[in-house]
Amino acid sequence: MGKKELLDKLSESELAHLLYHKRRQRRQQRLRRLKADGRVVDIPGIQPPNDAPPVIMPYLLPEDKPAEPAADLAPTGGIRWRWVVNKFFLFVEITAVLSFIIIGITLWNTNNELNQELSQVQRLQSQALAVPTPTQEPLIDVVILPGGHKPPVPGQSPQPGEAGDIPANLLPVINAYVPPPKPTPAPVQARRIQIPAIDIDAPVVQGMYDWEALKRGVAQKIGSAAPGQVGNMALAAHNDIYGELFRDLDQLKPGDEIVVSTGSQSYTYIVRETQIVEPTEVSVLDPTDWASATLISCYPYRVNTQRIVVFADLADS
Repeated sequence: MGKKELLDKLSESELAHLLYHKRRQRRQQRLRRLKADGRVVDIPGIQPPNDAPPVIMPYLLPEDKPAEPAADLAPTGGIRWRWVVNKFFLFVEITAVLSFIIIGITLWNTNNELNQELSQVQRLQSQALAVPTPTQEPLIDVVILPGGHKPPVPGQSPQPGEAGDIPANLLPVINAYVPPPKPTPAPVQARRIQIPAIDIDAPVVQGMYDWEALKRGVAQKIGSAAPGQVGNMALAAHNDIYGELFRDLDQLKPGDEIVVSTGSQSYTYIVRETQIVEPTEVSVLDPTDWASATLISCYPYRVNTQRIVVFADLADS
């Protein structure tokens, strides 16, 4: 039976169905050929019902317009240039941060080296028991404890961190004060201080508020008691500059020894207590009815907003 006879026997619906399949096969062949030539792209279609996989509808590009890659998939020259600029600025920022860190570490190490060198010089001077030249002390002791880590600037009002931060309302009192005369050097004056618990061995100089005296060692308040005598022997030193002599005062405990020597004798004081006070708490410098010693420095370390005070009594008093 020939094809013609078979077609004659088919109904109209069967012929339509056969024609549909023929056209569909030709169309799929044509789409595969065009897709192989790069002239067809797939566009997501509408999601069919019943959670079926999405249908991909083919889209035929005009023959005179070749397919172009999506703009967000192919990097352009401008995007590549921005990437280079961003990486450059990131490198600059990282370099700047590392430079600041290196500078900070260098300054810190330099400061520590200077303090160590000065501490060694002071220790040698203490061991030689050199008698320092007495200096005249200014008024500051009548209103505020010694401290601060910045030397005062002549001709300017005290600034934060300078010479104990003198309050403005106390400046008239300071200006009207007449300092005591320079003491005459004597064998009974303190010349050396040793604190084994915190490894201190330094010379003692006269002039608690004299910055030049504080550069040379631990400074004694002029007019305070001599070693071994009844009264309060007031001693001060910096905690973060000039050798950092009193940096570790907060480590002293009751019972620790403080040895203060004159030109002929040594006296041992026993730590009684430690207090943290405000700079204006000058009552810690008041005289006592027994032989005592008061050690003063700034606190906390490198902040210096308060004062640490260590009280000690003569061992045999």
